[in-house]
Amino acid sequence: MRRNADELAKMRKAGRVVAEIHEATRAVIKPGATTADIDKAARAVLEQRGAGSNFLGYHGFPAVVCTSPNSMIVHGIPSPKVVLEEGDIISVDCGAIIEGYHGDAAYTAPVGEVSAEAARLMEVTEASLFAGIDQLTDGNRLHEVGRAVQAVAEAAGFAVVREYVGHAIGTAMHEEPQVPNYWPGTPGPTLREGMVFAIEPMVNAGGPGTLLLDDGWSVVTSDGRLSAHFEHTIAVTDDGPEVFTVL
Repeated sequence: MRRNADELAKMRKAGRVVAEIHEATRAVIKPGATTADIDKAARAVLEQRGAGSNFLGYHGFPAVVCTSPNSMIVHGIPSPKVVLEEGDIISVDCGAIIEGYHGDAAYTAPVGEVSAEAARLMEVTEASLFAGIDQLTDGNRLHEVGRAVQAVAEAAGFAVVREYVGHAIGTAMHEEPQVPNYWPGTPGPTLREGMVFAIEPMVNAGGPGTLLLDDGWSVVTSDGRLSAHFEHTIAVTDDGPEVFTVL
């Protein structure tokens, strides 16, 4: 769906709130902090900005952020019992609603000093995100995004998760069409000015396999190796891609 100028303006506002949540939650991440502390910091920003949460209550999800450490790929539930330790990495995924319009973005951060593999995984995953963003130009085909993401991740020896993908976004957090982080074999719809997407590579240090834990939310790598996750909300414009979820 193509969004008009008024809709895009509201989505910019929502995206900025998400970026502020990222800034506030990054400040919390250190050894000894809990994933519940991250959720608390995110809630404070939402309250301050008068924004709604598109995560809280979504299919029963109990928090405003997903916090996924180390081998957890996505959808981790914040808890006062999950304490961050030196050398961990932690993925934080969150969103905001302003005047009925959504923003959605994620990042993975180090907890203190991390291994060379962890640092490289985060660097490559973020680079794959921006390679995908570069494809969001008027007249291009949507699934070139996935081709670009996959090329960057696999060139580094990492694997792209298949089961969880990006999506269009607007008056709902998850709208059609989906945006795979890999080349699905067909080029997908033609991109036009005013379309908005959340691109979110999830990249594993080992194989692409995933496992859903018994809580019904948390997804981990099947081989127990690290995973990283980066995401932005981006509009297709006449001047190229515009990232909404940055300050």
